[in-house]
Amino acid sequence: MHNLAIIPARGGSKRIPRKNVKDFLGKPIITYSIEVALQSELFEEVMVSTEDQEIAEISIKNGAIVPFYRSHENSNDDATTLAVIQEVVIKYKVQLNKEFDTVCCLYPAAPLIQMKHLKEGYDLLVDKRFDGVLPVVPFGYPVWRGFEIADGGKVQMIWPEFENTRSQDLKKVYHDAGQWYWMNVKQLTDSIFTQNIGLVVLSEEEVQDIDTLSDWKLAEMKYRLLNEV
Repeated sequence: MHNLAIIPARGGSKRIPRKNVKDFLGKPIITYSIEVALQSELFEEVMVSTEDQEIAEISIKNGAIVPFYRSHENSNDDATTLAVIQEVVIKYKVQLNKEFDTVCCLYPAAPLIQMKHLKEGYDLLVDKRFDGVLPVVPFGYPVWRGFEIADGGKVQMIWPEFENTRSQDLKKVYHDAGQWYWMNVKQLTDSIFTQNIGLVVLSEEEVQDIDTLSDWKLAEMKYRLLNEV
């Protein structure tokens, strides 16, 4: 199998400026994704998709390649992960005459990615013939007990039929861990989520969205916990 790792790293982060190259426990946060991809030995190439020269230089310094820069159309706030992946696949084919069987998109600000989960995802993709595989984490509290704010500022249960149901009897619900996506290139369509997607279940300790400085500190704490730093 010909596998390509794509790390999409835009330079224009708004909530945390220069997020993808901000120092995380001693080195730019993007280097964690680059290192785990390289050390996994799953990929023919580990490339970074960016429009930013500093990000490109840091990526190359740490072992990734930047064979071309990202287009202006996919460098704005509205660009989707899927659009970036599709652009990379097309440019490899048209400009470099290279094609891959699978791609894995690893987010650049995901220092909690663990190699064992990345490999587990790849094995599932191949063995189960999934279109894609992603890591998920269960919601910490049953969503079926969720509230919404009704007219007049009153609290209202979204699903009142579960008001008296024991928590342990409610179906567990998961959400995207926001770390990586394995994809079969031949099955790339207009959505990452087809009807044939596999999953790897992670714990809350292994997952942290990083959108604020508080999130950043939590991610550092979890990294130290996982890696006994």
